[in-house]
Amino acid sequence: MDSAMDSEELLSFLAAVGHAQRIRIIGELASGQLYVSELARRLGVSRPLLYMHLERMEKAGLVVGRLELSADGKALKYFELAPFDVRLNVDTISAAVRQVRPDPSDGTGDDEPHSAKGTP
Repeated sequence: MDSAMDSEELLSFLAAVGHAQRIRIIGELASGQLYVSELARRLGVSRPLLYMHLERMEKAGLVVGRLELSADGKALKYFELAPFDVRLNVDTISAAVRQVRPDPSDGTGDDEPHSAKGTP
């Protein structure tokens, strides 16, 4: 993950790491890739709940998932950490804010960030 993020990328990253379970997921994946069932067992959470967290983390660029077939033909979903190095300080936040571009579709020309759904 590039440290020069815009404000939406920064918010996505902070939301993705701003949860105790997601911090625990990062801790477990720090030693290498794991398949979902093993990761769920280690964390003591259900697979559906784990998938919800992993999806959010994947959208933020923190983890990468891929399917592999086991020797007995079962499809296993593996996840591993994506490389990231984010330094959070005033300069990081200021740079992210400066990267916000006006949304030409709203006609206001303001520099307010807009969500991916098009709402302020």
